[in-house]
Amino acid sequence: MTNKDSNNNLIIAILLSVAILVGFHYLYEKPRMEAYRQQQLLQQKATAEPAKPVPATVELRDRDGIIREGKRIKIETAELHGSLNLKGARLDDLALVKYRETVDKTSPQIILLSPAGSALPNGAYYAEFGWLGSDVDVPNADTLWQSDKQILTPTQPARLTWDNGKGLLFERIVAIDDKFMFTITDRVKNSSTGSVTLYPFGLIARHGKPHTNDFYVLHEGPIGVMGGTLQDPTYADVIKQGKIAASSNGGWLGITDKYWLTALAPIAGEDVTAAFTYAAEVDAAKEQGTFQSDFRGTPVTLAAGADAEHVQHFFAGAKELRTLDDYASRYKIPRFYDAIDFGWYWFFTKPFLYLLDFLGHLFGSFGLAILAFTVILKIVTLPLSMKSYRSMAHMKEIQPKLKELQDKYQDDKQKLGLEMMALYKREKINPMSGCWPNLMQIPIFFALYKVLYVGIEMRHAPFYGWIHDLSAPDPTSVLTLFGTLDWAFIPHLGVWPILMGLSMFAQQKMSPAPPDKTQARMFMFMPLIFTFMMGQVAAGLIIYWTWSNIIGIGQQWFIMHKIGGHKK
Repeated sequence: MTNKDSNNNLIIAILLSVAILVGFHYLYEKPRMEAYRQQQLLQQKATAEPAKPVPATVELRDRDGIIREGKRIKIETAELHGSLNLKGARLDDLALVKYRETVDKTSPQIILLSPAGSALPNGAYYAEFGWLGSDVDVPNADTLWQSDKQILTPTQPARLTWDNGKGLLFERIVAIDDKFMFTITDRVKNSSTGSVTLYPFGLIARHGKPHTNDFYVLHEGPIGVMGGTLQDPTYADVIKQGKIAASSNGGWLGITDKYWLTALAPIAGEDVTAAFTYAAEVDAAKEQGTFQSDFRGTPVTLAAGADAEHVQHFFAGAKELRTLDDYASRYKIPRFYDAIDFGWYWFFTKPFLYLLDFLGHLFGSFGLAILAFTVILKIVTLPLSMKSYRSMAHMKEIQPKLKELQDKYQDDKQKLGLEMMALYKREKINPMSGCWPNLMQIPIFFALYKVLYVGIEMRHAPFYGWIHDLSAPDPTSVLTLFGTLDWAFIPHLGVWPILMGLSMFAQQKMSPAPPDKTQARMFMFMPLIFTFMMGQVAAGLIIYWTWSNIIGIGQQWFIMHKIGGHKK
């Protein structure tokens, strides 16, 4: 095998690895999951009729004006601010205290829930709870509840009451913890002379399809784990089907955005029928109807003088990994971590996010966590890297001998190949072993990209200097003289991508040069090509790659100068 062949093999190996990763998703996993989804859509039938979504037909108005008009209980915690609407006892006004729209600390807080009739950008998005029943007056969206509290806090739950005037007294205890979880306890007492049958329910309604990233690496829309299976139909699936139903024992369901989640969680062990539904609005755009995630619980029959109680949980907040894990353990919510889209390569992505989250809290900086994470990966892969660098050092050492053989047998390619293989055998060199560091980078790169893209822990996480958000591209623009030249045709290229390109070039110069001139020129331009390709990638990923290259240069220099000259 010639040196040219080994470099060709390196290029082919890298391209094949990328093709396998992408092809695996598009040719196998994606069709398989789509087939599974379509099967679910055909098999799932509505087994109950929980509260149906109502199209948003009211005139859209200013959100704050609607909130001021209603009678409400104020919500105040360290993480959430908002209010509960006593009309319908809806949770329809929530803002995330610690999360803002931009890195600017004075920018508006993230608005999660808004009342019916709210105009964009914070369109109607709310949760309802209670009882369903036929031929029974139960609380509905127009019911005005009475409250014993004016403020809801983690230490002060609110007690709501409503009497239907026909012998049924409804009571609701709304409690909230210090993070994002509400506990809704519904009680009903039957003082009438006959028995009644009631069905507990919970629903999350969202009027209009929100803006989504529409990128295959991320799911946004209806989501849940029902019957032990992750259910994640797209908004388009729900629009097409109208209703996607499932039965489950326990579980959870809701609506997810990239970083935010609302979810209903019945108590563990409760048999429920759940559904993702869509109701189109008359004379409106196709996607401007109402999307809803809801469930109906086990029916309760109350004899005269009897009472009943139903408990459920409602999550509304940020998809923080530690928080989701805590709730999953505390309330026995199955696979609550699946609210974070770890993707097809979860076996890398999930451990990476756990490790980065741990290191970020340890060092107090997710930028430093990325640097430490890189060092750990380099240590874990050190034996393989050392073998690869030794091979490259030996390859560089025998370059004169390879050149002699190429000159001697330039007209006999078969003989040249045999002599090259004999030389490698004598020198105990495997030309392909130098490929492994590059091949190892590929799955790590994709997994880390996913973590930086979906992990809220990286959102607006700063680093030193001009990097204020590790999940966003480097904001500097060298080619426009840092914004001095406002020319649209000049590509955005930050300082960190350039540093990455330089480190890649330096590491490349330490490797054996391909004897083929065309190949050598192509390799020379690879750092430049990657520099521009990575210009719009998350800064955290560029920092990882640059730091990885620098460590690799140090390792390679040590091995090639101290160990590379010795035989294995």
